[in-house]
Amino acid sequence: MFSEIPGFIQEYLPIFVFIIFAAVISCVLVGIPAMFAESKPSASKNAPFECGFDAFSDNRSEFDVRFYLVAILFIIFDLEIMFLFPWSITLGKIGFFGFWSMMVFLFILLVGFIYEWKKGALEWE
Repeated sequence: MFSEIPGFIQEYLPIFVFIIFAAVISCVLVGIPAMFAESKPSASKNAPFECGFDAFSDNRSEFDVRFYLVAILFIIFDLEIMFLFPWSITLGKIGFFGFWSMMVFLFILLVGFIYEWKKGALEWE
């Protein structure tokens, strides 16, 4: 049956079948409740909540930039620290050059951390 299909397409056929099967199943699972469930919206159901409480102010209120700064710094340092895991696993294979290249990387990371600390980016009032 599949002998007339080219080889490279035949290799991807199970993936295409899986994608189609997943799309059909997800549409069925979303569509059945949409067809049979009753919709009774009320004012209390449609009210916005913040962690279970009524909203304190407008949704478009200003955020302090420190929230974003701390989040960005966390992401940057977290991603940089993730380089330590593969390095520690392959340390025996990469030898002297790999060790000292990671020491240079960690030194640059330390300089950035000290710079942040001196600038007061980690202070919280």
